Amino acid sequence: MQGYFQPKWINISLLLQIQAAKPVVDTSTPATYSHLHLKLGKLKLEEDRLSVIERDNRLLLEKMSCIMRTKGQIDNKNDYKAKSRENRAILDRITKSEPQYQVQRWYGDWQQAEKYMANIARYPHGQHKAPSQKVAPNSCSFLPRDL
Repeated sequence: MQGYFQPKWINISLLLQIQAAKPVVDTSTPATYSHLHLKLGKLKLEEDRLSVIERDNRLLLEKMSCIMRTKGQIDNKNDYKAKSRENRAILDRITKSEPQYQVQRWYGDWQQAEKYMANIARYPHGQHKAPSQKVAPNSCSFLPRDL
């Protein structure tokens, strides 16, 4: 009888050994490193951006509250009368001043220039010159003519 039960026992013990065997390949999840997931640089940039936004919002709120507290004002106070008085005084000074241009002198200079032009027109250009000696185009003045 022992031969009959022996193969069953062997099969059961083999199955138990197979189930108890540890796997060679590690199929567990890999270890997580906290310094890789925190991303401190990104958090710092986000914090800086939020602080800038908060500061800008605070400044805008202060400006808006100042506008709400004070009444509306005009910057230049509409001082049109004073400006028109100043402009009129400047215009009076300009009209009362003597001109710096000497029109009579210009007129005399123009008359003198007209006389010169009339004299030039009376004697045609080039009549009073003596005829010039012609020089051969390839001649040099420093070389003797016998060569």
